[in-house]
Amino acid sequence: MTSAVGPSSHHFTGTDIILLVIVVILIFATGYLAMSETAITRTSKVKALTLVEEKRRGANTLLRLVERIDRVLPVVLFALEVCTLVAATLVGVIAAHAFGGLGVILAIVFEIVVIFIFAELAPKTWAVQHPDRSALATAPVIRLLLAFKPLVWVTQALIAITNAILPGKGNRGGPYTSDEMLRAMADEAAEEEVIEHEERTLIHSIIDFGDTVVREVMVPRTDMVAVESYAHISDVIDIVIAAGFSRIPVYSQGIDDIVGIVFLKDLMREEREGNRDGDVSTVMREARFTPESKRVSELMREMQAGKFHMAIVVDEFGGTAGLVTLEDLIEELVGEITDEYDIEEVPPEKLDDGTLVVNARMPVDEVNELLPDSDLPEGEDWDTVGGLLYSVLGHVPSEGETAVVGRHRLAAERVQGRRIGRVRITTLPSQNGGDKRRGSGSKAVESGGAGDEARS
Repeated sequence: MTSAVGPSSHHFTGTDIILLVIVVILIFATGYLAMSETAITRTSKVKALTLVEEKRRGANTLLRLVERIDRVLPVVLFALEVCTLVAATLVGVIAAHAFGGLGVILAIVFEIVVIFIFAELAPKTWAVQHPDRSALATAPVIRLLLAFKPLVWVTQALIAITNAILPGKGNRGGPYTSDEMLRAMADEAAEEEVIEHEERTLIHSIIDFGDTVVREVMVPRTDMVAVESYAHISDVIDIVIAAGFSRIPVYSQGIDDIVGIVFLKDLMREEREGNRDGDVSTVMREARFTPESKRVSELMREMQAGKFHMAIVVDEFGGTAGLVTLEDLIEELVGEITDEYDIEEVPPEKLDDGTLVVNARMPVDEVNELLPDSDLPEGEDWDTVGGLLYSVLGHVPSEGETAVVGRHRLAAERVQGRRIGRVRITTLPSQNGGDKRRGSGSKAVESGGAGDEARS
């Protein structure tokens, strides 16, 4: 009985052989679809356009697929899952029929080892290592897959059922790439030496450019060089040459009443024509104005369209907050541009004890980049470290007066009139009792120079 049942129960039949051939075909299909999924998801539209420009075979098909990736990917994934599940099921049936109970264990091992390695891991690894070749090779087949309408209809139906059952259908119109992702991509490309360090810095500057407002890049009114509208042309020429500028504002009743812009070329032309003692108002040109809250990217486009290089920055009350030039905007992208007449600012100085001495006009975010684990706050009322110190103190500091902000002590190292020239920033030790008591982000004022009262 046993010998009769045993041999007849566990052996391959013609049907098993057919099923085994189907399994092999499905495993190859699974590997191909797995490679297709990885290849198409790792190909950006920019990369596809580059391949089209290089006239690579299949590039146009690949570009069309990438442009509608949200429709292509679900179909590929559905076909991949169908092939995987059917292959695994058939392997289980064949193994159980051929080896009985032991066949189930053998089928599981086969599915884990063979299907995972040869149909999932190996194709996807190859696609990662050869993204262009794999994307171009699989694009025509994916196009044929999409042409099989029943598969597309079933996929869409399953997606519709999923959206109806599960809450939150996702943000279909949301951005797929954020500023942080772009910065990370640039950093990674620089680390892999795909781009130069200077190119990485430029990419970061371009990304930040769209978020920068005029107030952050303008020359403040205290640093403006301006002349009265009734000043003589010869006197204004001396002022402009001494300042090293090619154009300066002209005011009438005061610095908050800017009435025009005067150009050195116009002044010199008038002087050569013998009009040395004429009023500068006779040669000044129209002044352009811009709010301090305008984004620099918008202002640059206006300057390009209007063909002007200087704009007067006004605050919310209509007063003069400062001025901004086209050069100031370009410097936000490419860094400082200095010429023979520019007075170079003293760079930040890092002392041996970790103390940092910076220009008071240095933006707070740049200071935070220079200091390890810095927590200096960025507020709406200030952009610079000098403005932060003003805000904390609530008055014009005397030279040497200090304030504690978070884990740092800020000292007004140089004060000229009502302006802070340089700020000394000292990181307080973590065991400092006052630092622990105040906590991160708190502010306190300490007594500064002789005669100052302690404020808290």
